[in-house]
Amino acid sequence: MAQLGGQGQQILILPEGTDRFMGRDAQRLNILAGKILAETIRTTLGPKGMDKMLVDSLGDIVVTNDGVTILREMDIAHPAAKMLVEVAKTQEDEVGDGTTTAVIIAGELLKKAEDLLELDVHPTIIAMGYRQAALKAQEILEGITIDASDKETLLKVAMTAMTGKGSEKAKESLAELIVESVMQVEEDGVVEKDNINIQRIQGATVNESKIVNGVVVDKSRADNSMPKKIENAKIALLKYPIEVKDLETDAKIKLTDPAQMQAFLDNEEQMIKDMVDKIVASGANVLICQKGIDDLALHYLSRAGIFAIKRAKKSDMTRLGKATGAQLVTNIDDLTTEDLGEAGSIYEKKIFDEVLTFVEECKDPKAVSIILRGSTRHVAEEVERALEDAIGVVAATLEDKKVVIGGGAPEIEIAKGLRDYADSISGREQLAVAAFSEALEIVPKTLAENAGLDSIDAIVDLRAAHETSPYMGLDVFKGEVLDMRDSGVVEPERVKKQAIQSAAEAAEMILRIDDMIAASGALEATGSDDMGGMPGGMPGGMPGGMPPMM
Repeated sequence: MAQLGGQGQQILILPEGTDRFMGRDAQRLNILAGKILAETIRTTLGPKGMDKMLVDSLGDIVVTNDGVTILREMDIAHPAAKMLVEVAKTQEDEVGDGTTTAVIIAGELLKKAEDLLELDVHPTIIAMGYRQAALKAQEILEGITIDASDKETLLKVAMTAMTGKGSEKAKESLAELIVESVMQVEEDGVVEKDNINIQRIQGATVNESKIVNGVVVDKSRADNSMPKKIENAKIALLKYPIEVKDLETDAKIKLTDPAQMQAFLDNEEQMIKDMVDKIVASGANVLICQKGIDDLALHYLSRAGIFAIKRAKKSDMTRLGKATGAQLVTNIDDLTTEDLGEAGSIYEKKIFDEVLTFVEECKDPKAVSIILRGSTRHVAEEVERALEDAIGVVAATLEDKKVVIGGGAPEIEIAKGLRDYADSISGREQLAVAAFSEALEIVPKTLAENAGLDSIDAIVDLRAAHETSPYMGLDVFKGEVLDMRDSGVVEPERVKKQAIQSAAEAAEMILRIDDMIAASGALEATGSDDMGGMPGGMPGGMPGGMPPMM
């Protein structure tokens, strides 16, 4: 809305009911949303982090302390909070771990920025200072990076990622499975995480999990009359349906004689038989089809002693190709012996209440499966999330061959370096760089709080210890500051690099917003329609006028 000249006439330039917050109001609202989101998942950080129970509208329960899972399951409405959720998702996609770290750093950067805004430091100055600090932080991080990618380091990385999650009791045996899997699927220094399939089955303890040197498909034989096991398997992967094709155009067939109808049916049957004959002629004794297989075709395949699976998932077809060397054939007429893959054995087996097909004894498979057991569904799901995180960090370590010591050591060392760097800068950016250094200390501070330790004492002890060594971190089990190299707490450099960079960029973007224009009703769910209630009132029933996000 605006006024024309000095006449006081109002001109509507936005639809009626549009919400608009400008200047400090917009900044305060966005910063508050970021702070609340960070506080929500902060208690899940570290080996002694707590879990969250999330119940959706259908009553399904998720119990986890995995940051990105919590944020994904929460029904977040506030636009600024959604931007921090994107930070967690990016962290998950890039590295697989460190999602909670990235969000709490972003939340703390916003909190420190709020203090600077109160001192009348311009948001652009803060954003510029944060950008300089993030670049310097990466430089300092490089200085404390250790070059390592041996199996012992990979095991430590996997166990560090799983500590504090549902898999902790069996982390040694699971770490062995993960490292073995990642090393098996690595090709030319690159690890494709999708080539490791986790098949989650409840009904046993986590210790009974095992690796399959091949692929497990959650499908049974297409027909019970087919053989249950095939030795020296020759595998055909087909994207082509073994069915009579429907006509692409509408057509009517006029039959004047019953014999014509029989000839029509006989022709259809012959077409199916010709398809099966082509499969048999190729030498295949196992057929895995991404599409459907006609019942008559199943009969002929059974008679030929062929083990067949129909409607296999696309991801399973890709993994089977990687494991067996089979080529995915899109036209049955092109199927030849050269397209077949090989496996020592293929068999069907029932585990708990699931019937699975095992493709084993493959020659140097570049796709493997992990059979993951868990006493209940919720336990198995949480262990699966821990395994996915660990696979991500082991893969990152194997690719980059660079690790950093954990336990809050990198954050304290970077904060120390940034304080020195801030002293060398003139202008108000110095305040932003100093704020950035303080914000990074939220990680060791949170580790201490979640372990029931005094966070102020922990930070003071860590700062003092870092005057002598950059590898001193907080051992939350002993409650002491120790050299974390001896404790075996190791993380990929990429986790810290990505977390700091993503958090800084998200905070910078949120700080640069000085005007929020939202369509009618778009901000109602956030509680931001009652700016008068902030911070004194309580819109949405939350203390301090905090906008509810769920």
